[in-house]
Amino acid sequence: MELLNNQREKSLGTAWLPLALAGGLLFSLVSITLMESFLALAFLLWLVALFKKEIELKFPRFFWPLAAYAGLSIIVSFFSVNPAVSFKDDRELLLYLVVPISLSAAASKRGLSWMMAALLASGLVSSLYSIGYYVFKAQPGERIQGFMGHYMTQAGLLLLFLCAAMSFFLFLRDRTKWLWGIALFPAAASLALTLTRSAWLGLVVAGAFLIFLYKPKGLLLLPVVIALVLLFSPQPMKRRALSIFSLRNYGNTLRIEYLQAGGKIIRRYPLHGTGPDTVDMVFQNPEYGLSEVSRQNVHLHNNIVQIGAERGIPTLLAWICFFVWVFISQIRLLKNRASPVFPGAAAGAAALLALFTAGLFEYNFADSEVVVLFLVLISVPFARPKKAEP
Repeated sequence: MELLNNQREKSLGTAWLPLALAGGLLFSLVSITLMESFLALAFLLWLVALFKKEIELKFPRFFWPLAAYAGLSIIVSFFSVNPAVSFKDDRELLLYLVVPISLSAAASKRGLSWMMAALLASGLVSSLYSIGYYVFKAQPGERIQGFMGHYMTQAGLLLLFLCAAMSFFLFLRDRTKWLWGIALFPAAASLALTLTRSAWLGLVVAGAFLIFLYKPKGLLLLPVVIALVLLFSPQPMKRRALSIFSLRNYGNTLRIEYLQAGGKIIRRYPLHGTGPDTVDMVFQNPEYGLSEVSRQNVHLHNNIVQIGAERGIPTLLAWICFFVWVFISQIRLLKNRASPVFPGAAAGAAALLALFTAGLFEYNFADSEVVVLFLVLISVPFARPKKAEP
């Protein structure tokens, strides 16, 4: 009886917190509102568990440059061209607490299993819905957005899900690897249906990295696979893929304009930028050379240029340091192929490469749903799950 009472007293940190975070992952590709609701619940449970000393406050070392990025973002908001807008945008920085919450939630094998099962289910449901929508309802040439409000968000989430699915299929040693392998096909098809070129490039880079880890000689087959996919793809997908290499493509021309305008803004506001979420207010000025159509967008389609323009060079350096630190930390976990954290570390490193590559053509680090899933994937390998209690 005493043992049962002790287990109930510790239920917040050991049971309910993993369930709450698993609930957020379950709806990560399905419902933004429900995902945020479960994340809020997980945050409250985490705070209570900390107060009751059921769990310890832990951070991976790579969290410190991310914290520096968050702190500098708040500081530069005081110098913003519109402080009210910038401080409102700073609320998104609370999402970075997903890192320590994930460490606590994944500290048991059961909690980690719940989280990964929830992510698998979410990816499958989203992918099957997207394919069904494409078959029965989509208009010709329509970019499929799944349950999300925009096809770019859908593409970013599917990209990260595919990094996890590929890694777990290649490197897990239990039967669940086949479930992840099955999920690969509808998820890849759904990503293709978004017609999002930046995510496609991110997938190629992440896939090449994982194939290299699994069997380096397999990289020789990658160009063949890409060629076959292009050959048998529907015409809209084929045109989108080939347009990557065209300087006459309208989207490519706009991105060149954004890079040039972003460079001018950084030179004018090198230390503190224009302020979080205010770049679109500044580049309305004709002196930055954007066309009327380009000025209708709200960002510069590049993580590095956008962060440098709206938060300044010091904050940009903190962000770059965060990405480099995460990648080095994940690579260190990949030294031992027999380690139980190898599949998760491979997924985290692949997710980072995918997000960074796609972010060269899209400001995906501002997409809260994508950032949450990314932070979970890079944090889980450092949770060091304990053996399940009988």
